[in-house]
Amino acid sequence: MALGRALSVAIVGMTGHVVDVEADIALGLPAFTLVGLPDASLTESRDRVRAACSNSGHPLPTRRITVNLSPAALPKTGSGFDLAIAVALLTAQGVLEAPAVQKYVHIGELGLNGRVRPVRGVLPATLAAVRAGCPDVVVPVANAAEARLVPGARVHATATLSDLIRLHGGAPGRAPVEMEQAVLLEVSTRPAESDTTGPGDVLVRPGTLHPPGAPAGPEPDLSDVVGQKPARMALEVAAAGGHHLLLMGPPGTGKTLLASRLPGLLPDLDDESAVEVTALHSVAGTLDPAAGLIRRPPFQSPHHTCTAVSMVGGGSGLPHPGAASLAHRGILFLDEAGEFGSQVLDALRQPLEQGDLVIHRASGSARFPARFLLVLASNPCPCGFAFGTGKDCVCAPAARRRYLSRLSGPLLDRVDLQVDVPPVSRVDLAAGEQPETSATVARRVLAARAVARERLGGTPWTCNGEVAGSHLRGVLRLPPAVTHEVDRALDRHQLSIRGHDRVLRVAWTMCDLAGRERPDRDDVGRALVLRRRGQVPL
Repeated sequence: MALGRALSVAIVGMTGHVVDVEADIALGLPAFTLVGLPDASLTESRDRVRAACSNSGHPLPTRRITVNLSPAALPKTGSGFDLAIAVALLTAQGVLEAPAVQKYVHIGELGLNGRVRPVRGVLPATLAAVRAGCPDVVVPVANAAEARLVPGARVHATATLSDLIRLHGGAPGRAPVEMEQAVLLEVSTRPAESDTTGPGDVLVRPGTLHPPGAPAGPEPDLSDVVGQKPARMALEVAAAGGHHLLLMGPPGTGKTLLASRLPGLLPDLDDESAVEVTALHSVAGTLDPAAGLIRRPPFQSPHHTCTAVSMVGGGSGLPHPGAASLAHRGILFLDEAGEFGSQVLDALRQPLEQGDLVIHRASGSARFPARFLLVLASNPCPCGFAFGTGKDCVCAPAARRRYLSRLSGPLLDRVDLQVDVPPVSRVDLAAGEQPETSATVARRVLAARAVARERLGGTPWTCNGEVAGSHLRGVLRLPPAVTHEVDRALDRHQLSIRGHDRVLRVAWTMCDLAGRERPDRDDVGRALVLRRRGQVPL
């Protein structure tokens, strides 16, 4: 017996780390020890690997077995190490040759019958392997399409442990007849998958990304919205500059309808963002590999009963991404925002400022990207009719204050656009005016974003909503005559310095939409009105 070695990948947050799996089979009392900070699901791999090897015709010897996952200080979780542990043990037994094994990274869970089952996080794991100089990656057949989304990866899909042994040049063992029949039955009854690659087949496409699959259906169109011209304009400004938006109004005025049309105004994700978003959904287990890379900005709309953990991420052991991270590079829509718990809403302050979430637990910490466009839709009071004169409202003044206090001052200070959505009048219905379609508005949004991207070239920002205040007051500084109104609001303590900067960001977006080089006084004034829940002159 000798020391066996194989490679796998541990995912911590969104970061993958290549792990060296060492297996030692020595004389002594029979035992199977797994060391290197494994969690409960990984510790159980001892039984899965032993049964899978036995039922694949290569039973483990009744000796003292020690498996080390290095680096030992790195927390490791999940069943994706099963395949690497089995390969390391088979190498230690002499079934496989070390030189043929050590260039591969192995990711996958083993069934007791030797089947290789899919796991979460294959895309970021494959990406980490390629970046570490290990492009040959062995994954389950069900995860092969996902792994092939990574440029430069040489993906080897395997359905069983016996197939993997043959891939590495080992002699196939003799499994029990009834177990062979069970595996054949499972393969024959398995639903057809997008991946038909056999064991050992390789797909190499360096530097390319697979196109996305066909969309599930057409996105809702902005032409469905009747009236609400100021709110439609605010929606266009939010999409063009990446500005957070609050829609406030009584029930039935179209707040949810407007928010659901916002994804159709956003441009497709670029390659870098698409890989990042797809990796996030892979870690969360919500990815459909057959659809390819996620090219459209994601849209997350959690229910108002959600907890802070489901919103920002967490859980036992190493943290998992929440709705805020799954909305990365897309939209996080909170309908009935006044019904959300104040703790849930205030948990969004950090990602709104920094664009990521750092979650600490006893077993370690994880960082998840969370740069999203926040859209809040809320009634003005519990009954919803404290609007205008408020004569139809039946809520007590204390109930109104308590309801709106859930949208705290620090949270609203981070929302660039705060717009009232009044009831649609009979005049709007009778006008018969044909509203603009999402495609028309999306073209203006795309053009405005291109102008902003060119202006912000050489900086870490791509749209106006991300620009730092120091840059606005430095390179992009506007004359005092242009910023007179917003400066007065700051002097009178009607705006914080953060609010001052956000008004200027919106002014730059309005300038880009209008096709001007620099904002004028009207742009700044309109941006200030939008922040104060006013009706902007059209």
